[in-house]
Amino acid sequence: MNTLILAARPWGQGLSDVSIADGKITAVEPHDPARSVPDGVTLIYGRGRILLPSFSDVHVHLDSTRIGLPFREHTGGPGVWAMMMNDRQNWRNAEVPLQDRVNDTLGRMIARGTTRVRSYAQVDVDCRLERFDAVAAAKEKFAGQASVEIIAFPQAGLLLEDGTVELMEEALKAGGNVMGGIDPCTLDRDPAKHLDIVFGLAEKYQVPIDIHLHEPGELGVFSTDLVLERTRALGMQGKVTMSHAYQLGSVNEATTRRLIDAFAELDVSLASVAPSAAGQLPIPLLTEAGIRLGLGEDGQRDYWSPYGNTDMLDRTWQLAFTHGFRKDELIEHCLAIATIGGASILDPNATRLKDITHRPGVEVGDPAELLLVDGETVASTVMDRGKDRTVIHQGKIVADQLELV
Repeated sequence: MNTLILAARPWGQGLSDVSIADGKITAVEPHDPARSVPDGVTLIYGRGRILLPSFSDVHVHLDSTRIGLPFREHTGGPGVWAMMMNDRQNWRNAEVPLQDRVNDTLGRMIARGTTRVRSYAQVDVDCRLERFDAVAAAKEKFAGQASVEIIAFPQAGLLLEDGTVELMEEALKAGGNVMGGIDPCTLDRDPAKHLDIVFGLAEKYQVPIDIHLHEPGELGVFSTDLVLERTRALGMQGKVTMSHAYQLGSVNEATTRRLIDAFAELDVSLASVAPSAAGQLPIPLLTEAGIRLGLGEDGQRDYWSPYGNTDMLDRTWQLAFTHGFRKDELIEHCLAIATIGGASILDPNATRLKDITHRPGVEVGDPAELLLVDGETVASTVMDRGKDRTVIHQGKIVADQLELV
């Protein structure tokens, strides 16, 4: 299937016509109003909109969503265990079935420009594989509109409830793409055993790893060092992602530099949800070191938090805002993180961001995972978060000018 995008502005630059064949960009040429269009070519009218790579949400919990349901009072308590128990007590009692909620949320994400997704699926003795199966079914339903990876995620830890490890292995046998871990010290309180299980199952089933890390300061650094130690020892370079990890830059400058150097050496990637937290590792230093950094929406108006609306452009604004970015190139860099940065986490062999001015993803040879959106400049698009969007997956339109609700 051949497609031609007429009169678009790649990364906000001059008007261009973009040719697509077999799911890849084959030509980017100056716009020609008189350009002849061969028979059989699908036309997409750019109308002067900005052409970007589509979003890559690499940290989302599709299995806990309440998007589209009536707003409810937040009832969670402080800490991961209290929040998890609040979710456990409520997730079955939502107004519509879980599968409908997951499908609706993923559909809304696609409509707003996300075509690459890495979603958590909680696995524990309460839900067993019910939540995993719901995310897997949504992945299959939307296979022609987005690429979805599933993290088998031990939200309640691996050691606190008998049978959890066996259920995690079942999830990996059932097609889990990533092995998850969480707070080895503060939740399971046995970091060595927790991480030995995580890395052991990842090695057994040949899948990458994603570690949820909420732990503060020096404790978070301690857990991270254990992760780095195992990554090096087991040869898992390029296969480990640290998610959240929002206090790793809070200890001192020497520790920050040491961790950044280690992440670069071992090709450990980072996934942020743009929290309003002090002590985060500096984005420019991470990029300068060649570390893969992606963005995600986390929970979507669920039992953990009332935030999240399926729009990664909103979350890009939040990333820029929480880091205090004002310069256009830094705001644009946040959009590069939300698109190509996340794509490089999903595929370590994909294009990586070289520096804060690098704007890949809309060049010849790139995958036709694209988003057209209205805006004067790329930075203004992040500020205004326009609604006129056309979403392209594997060279085909999967959403077009859908009103945001």
